[in-house]
Amino acid sequence: MSLIAPTLEAFFSERLAKQRLVSSHTVAAYRDTFRLLLVFCRERTGKAPSKLAFEDVDASLVSAFLEHLENNRGNSVVTRNARLAALHSFFRFSAYRHPEHGALIQRVLAIPHKRFERTLISFLERPEFEAILAAPDRSTWVGRRDHALLLLALQTGFRVSELSGLRHQDVDLDHGHYVRCTGKGRKERCTPLTAQTVAVLRLWLRECTGSPTDMIFPSRHGGRLSSDAIQRLVAKYVQLASHQCPSLRGKSVTPHVLRHTSAMNLLHSGVDTTVIALWLGHEGVRTTQIYLHADLALKERALARTAPVDTKSGRFRPPDSLLAFLESV
Repeated sequence: MSLIAPTLEAFFSERLAKQRLVSSHTVAAYRDTFRLLLVFCRERTGKAPSKLAFEDVDASLVSAFLEHLENNRGNSVVTRNARLAALHSFFRFSAYRHPEHGALIQRVLAIPHKRFERTLISFLERPEFEAILAAPDRSTWVGRRDHALLLLALQTGFRVSELSGLRHQDVDLDHGHYVRCTGKGRKERCTPLTAQTVAVLRLWLRECTGSPTDMIFPSRHGGRLSSDAIQRLVAKYVQLASHQCPSLRGKSVTPHVLRHTSAMNLLHSGVDTTVIALWLGHEGVRTTQIYLHADLALKERALARTAPVDTKSGRFRPPDSLLAFLESV
């Protein structure tokens, strides 16, 4: 009987930290997965996590754990699949260290990821993101910081972790007018800045001085803004902006929606999807195709080009309010 504890410790200290050199975000996600699993195993088997053996964590228990995540914790299928990916990674590592448990490990690795429906992405129209940009009170230090952060997010499409990690040394406003960040997979990319963004950042950096390694958007105490803090400030300004722009009241706006909005603005401006993929730091162009699916205006232009001869092009619109209601049912 082999205990899981030493293998799990080696998985984090050797496999993730030394061999794969994964990011701190990946380590945190894997850590949370195994915390949840070990607590679940303790409740099911009555054994302390440090005493669990591979025989205790078989395919049936892992399947029960995944069902627990969905049914009891209310996790989405995407989260469930992410937890399973972490477990698969650990069991593949374990297969080399414990070949005597090969059959058990293979049954766990055979647990499939669950398929799910992909919804269209959400993005902001111009009046909506202009209302959000106007919401911060720029007579205050926090308001000026938040306005600069929101403008940069909408223009560059940076992820939350990329925004919160920006330092003074990452911005060049004198020669190239660009900002540099390190994204997923430790891929570094440079994004050019518009004249408006350069002007706002120049004023902000003149006020928020610091060493090259200091944060561009610090917290009140001078430290790094957390992802939760950025999510809260986006939610705050969306709520304020909804008074001026009612369409925001029915939308769920997160920092990632600002990233989607940046991509859609590029797409509407005629930028090719390969360039958008480079702009956003996507692994491949296939990921960027989601913006084509969400662009109704692009589809309507295609519909207009394919209209039969001697017919009026355009999308069907119900001529009567009652017909419109029935059409929406």
